[in-house]
Amino acid sequence: MFDIGFSELLVIGVVALIVIGPERLPRVARTVGHLMGRLQRYVADVRADISREMEMEELRRMRASIEQTASTIESTVRAELARAETELNRAAEAAANAPAAAPAVQPVGGAPEAVASVAPTSPQAAASAAPAEKDQPKTLCHQAPMVLRTLTRAGWRDQQRLRLLFQ
Repeated sequence: MFDIGFSELLVIGVVALIVIGPERLPRVARTVGHLMGRLQRYVADVRADISREMEMEELRRMRASIEQTASTIESTVRAELARAETELNRAAEAAANAPAAAPAVQPVGGAPEAVASVAPTSPQAAASAAPAEKDQPKTLCHQAPMVLRTLTRAGWRDQQRLRLLFQ
């Protein structure tokens, strides 16, 4: 703290002995020692407070940057979800407006087996009718793989989330 050597301390001690006297010197030395201890503790507390404030300010800056990043990510995700929602709505409207191929007929008993539809009369009509049924899905859930491929250019996680929506 101060640049005081042994010779200076010796001079201070001799002067204190002469001025104060040998009877009161131990009591004064003890008081000075207590005061120096208090001063050192006070300086240590001030240093600790300053370092705590610096850490708190650093944490505030870090929190602000994290909040800014989170809000940016949130806005990006909201924009992507809005875009996906509009594309899904368009696909649903297109599926609803598309002419239905052949409605599935259920037997009266409610059995789940499929009923064979009426076979076309010519082989060319049969060849052209089969791809038409495959190209036009009947519900949005049948379009899910195509929609997933088009909507999930962002990655695997989005694809998994969208799959959960279509289940």
